Amino acid sequence: MYDVAVVREFPHDPGAFTQGLTFSHRYLYESTGLTGKSSLRRVELETGQVAKFKPLPGIVFGEGLTAWADKLIVLTWRTGVGFVFDRESFEQQGEFTYPTEGWGITHDGRELIMSDGSARLYFLDPQTFSETRRIEVRDDRGAVTRLNELEFIKGEIFANIWCEDVIARISPDTGQVRGWIDLRGLRDRLGQSHSAEVLNGIAYDAQGDRILVTGKLWPKLFEIRIVARSGRSATDCRVARR
Repeated sequence: MYDVAVVREFPHDPGAFTQGLTFSHRYLYESTGLTGKSSLRRVELETGQVAKFKPLPGIVFGEGLTAWADKLIVLTWRTGVGFVFDRESFEQQGEFTYPTEGWGITHDGRELIMSDGSARLYFLDPQTFSETRRIEVRDDRGAVTRLNELEFIKGEIFANIWCEDVIARISPDTGQVRGWIDLRGLRDRLGQSHSAEVLNGIAYDAQGDRILVTGKLWPKLFEIRIVARSGRSATDCRVARR
């Protein structure tokens, strides 16, 4: 069981319905959702300013995002299509399809890893987007569903759980949950933000060894440090889930 310590706070667009978050080449990249309002953004971390903006097609609900090589890969929710954009120009370079819903996406340096809101994670070939394998995510209580935005950090898959302010740390080999990170305390730092919705958005700056998190319509983005919890049950942060 883990808690978090806030290292720094950064401004974040409170109008961004954050679906995907990734850090690449000194910039934060963000995908936002809502049909007709979905977008791809390059964001200056220190100021929260949107340095580049591209609306997604009006019929899609934007979802997860990851940076692969010199490309940005964006999922959509129920339209079964993903888009490939050039990281610098945001020009579309291709698209691909998948038979499930699209929720979160990341990669381990070899394969893309995708969630669809179930307990399954799908591993995809980054060139063909064909499925290579899948795992089911489980903890000591059984299957863990509603896996949402993903980030690969130091050999583990970090996954937001939709509608909960927690992150699961998952083995990419077995799907076993290795730990839970409780981020409920971050809401106390949002101020009078009555429109703030669920925690959603994990990015890792490998060069700076920084973990960044935010949520849908949150006015702040946080750099966090993970702290092992002592003296409390490992089930504490999952009481609301069962």
